[in-house]
Amino acid sequence: MSSFHLIAPSGYCINQTAARLGVARLEEAGHQVTQTNIIQRRHQRFAGSEAERLADINDLALLSGKNQIVMPVRGGYGASRLLADIDWSALIARQQQDPLLICGHSDFTAIQFGLLAKGNVITFSGPMLAGNFGAPTLDSFTEEHFWRALRNATYTVEWKGDGPDCVAEGTLWGGNLAMINSLIGTPWMPEIEGGILVLEDINEHPFRVERMLLQLLHAGILPRQRAIVLGSFSGAQANDYDAGYCLNTMYDYLRSRLSIPVISGLDFGHEQRTVTLALGAKARLTHHLAHSTLTLSGHPVINE
Repeated sequence: MSSFHLIAPSGYCINQTAARLGVARLEEAGHQVTQTNIIQRRHQRFAGSEAERLADINDLALLSGKNQIVMPVRGGYGASRLLADIDWSALIARQQQDPLLICGHSDFTAIQFGLLAKGNVITFSGPMLAGNFGAPTLDSFTEEHFWRALRNATYTVEWKGDGPDCVAEGTLWGGNLAMINSLIGTPWMPEIEGGILVLEDINEHPFRVERMLLQLLHAGILPRQRAIVLGSFSGAQANDYDAGYCLNTMYDYLRSRLSIPVISGLDFGHEQRTVTLALGAKARLTHHLAHSTLTLSGHPVINE
């Protein structure tokens, strides 16, 4: 069994019951869960003071033990405040010597991008404690894909995608679209060319999603990739004013502006049903006749 080490670099966990349920589920499955005391920590809207949340990240460089899975309690907002004070060199040295299995998404994308930009550190974009492991019902698809990613040196996710037939290879990177946009022009934005960029978001109207995608396009980031994969954009319902403008029509517009394939439909993001992706891993994307596959390798795994 593995050990889950909890961190809380972002927002206060308003659903304390879900977080406790997540801990109980993991412990019942035989896993050890450490640093559970941070679940109830709070300062204003944040999961503790700046110093406490920063220590959650910097102390990872000293975390001992094998098969340590590091997981945020939740996302929200707050990681951006920490970026300038994180001891990146210590974390990178730790990961090069004995990598922790770091998994999270949403606001945590900022820290994952910093690790990738500064040290090519591979982390996992996947479930978190409260929202996923603490859901009323733990999604079996999410659980299976989480362990598939962490236990296999090479693994594949498959879905019924939409987009042009293609085969593309490159570094997989991505995560939450709004967080990625907030890092453009900063030291924590990876400079990846010829990659496969995977994007998702929540509670953003389709025109806001489009605006952020166009910012990545105009900044030259999208055209430098080999392919774009679009995950879930939860809470992005169109309204009467849109008059037929929706996520799918926006996707078509994006495709018209790019010469690289844009494949949509991946179960990835702020949903109960989500895959786990190794950010920074080697990737091979194929899409043919509505069947998409993404094969990843080169990431750290649990040593059984």
